[in-house]
Amino acid sequence: MNSIELKVNHSGIVTLAKIQDDRDGNLIIANALKEIPFEIKRVYYINQLENSVSIRGKHAHKKCEQVIFCISGSFLLGLDDGKVQQKVLMNKDNIGIYLGPMLWHTMEDFSAGCVLLVFASDYYDESDYIRNYEDFIRLTK
Repeated sequence: MNSIELKVNHSGIVTLAKIQDDRDGNLIIANALKEIPFEIKRVYYINQLENSVSIRGKHAHKKCEQVIFCISGSFLLGLDDGKVQQKVLMNKDNIGIYLGPMLWHTMEDFSAGCVLLVFASDYYDESDYIRNYEDFIRLTK
């Protein structure tokens, strides 16, 4: 059971099946169009986050949907729908957050050895990004 309560729009909790074997580790399964609520077109991960004061993300997408997981370590996920802001501690390898379109997000406060995994609904397209926070707020009105 997870204890995350999301307060922002355009977000959701995604729980992946986790099969634990004390001797042989964990198997965690993600299926497109099942647990991941879209067809997956891109998968990427972020690691080597040695600078714990780094802030990544700092953008929203116009159309792209994503689900973000912390598969090792922990970090703080900042969410902002233009009205409500929230920070979520990401530290469970099978619990992710759905990042819908028009949701500003940041990642910070990375632990040593932190690894983020992201499933995206579309290929990289710079024109889909909103990188200026004032523009984001204006577009959410």
